[in-house]
Amino acid sequence: MRFYQDQVLDHLNPAMTEFVGRMEMAFISTADADGECDSTLRAGPAGFLRVIDSRTVAYPEYRGNGVMASLGNIMENPHVGMLMVDFADDLIGLHVNGRARIAGREEFETEDRKVERWVVVDVREAYVHCRKHIPRMVPVDRVRNWGTDDVKSKGGDFFGVKAEKTDKTDKADEMSDTDS
Repeated sequence: MRFYQDQVLDHLNPAMTEFVGRMEMAFISTADADGECDSTLRAGPAGFLRVIDSRTVAYPEYRGNGVMASLGNIMENPHVGMLMVDFADDLIGLHVNGRARIAGREEFETEDRKVERWVVVDVREAYVHCRKHIPRMVPVDRVRNWGTDDVKSKGGDFFGVKAEKTDKTDKADEMSDTDS
């Protein structure tokens, strides 16, 4: 296919390296040993994604990431996909596919105490995501309710799943009480 001949590299070139260095988020795709997929967002200030060299990218895993789906998948299947998109300026994206490993916090110098470990990706493919359908978005400051115990305000049960499950459990308990 011509796209692979013209656009796909097995490393990051200087323009790609610069692009990665200014990204504030990346979408990470993983799959477990059975091929069950997961996609997640990782974000931080520009520079949180680190290009170690033209064939290696690393990103931090922060404290509070309790789901651990990506790390669990990487332990079973090291193949990962990263998609970084500039929604504000260039309206362009970069795909980086490769093999990942989990590294300790001490492997990369950081003063950010929230970093628990790193995911290090050996680049196998790097290529453009064209701008044709990328919407323009404008970054804005936002308020985060970290100081509250209200689960909904923090976003922990935004979709009401825990409440729904609690309601079903309560109804099941009521049914079993009437059966007694």
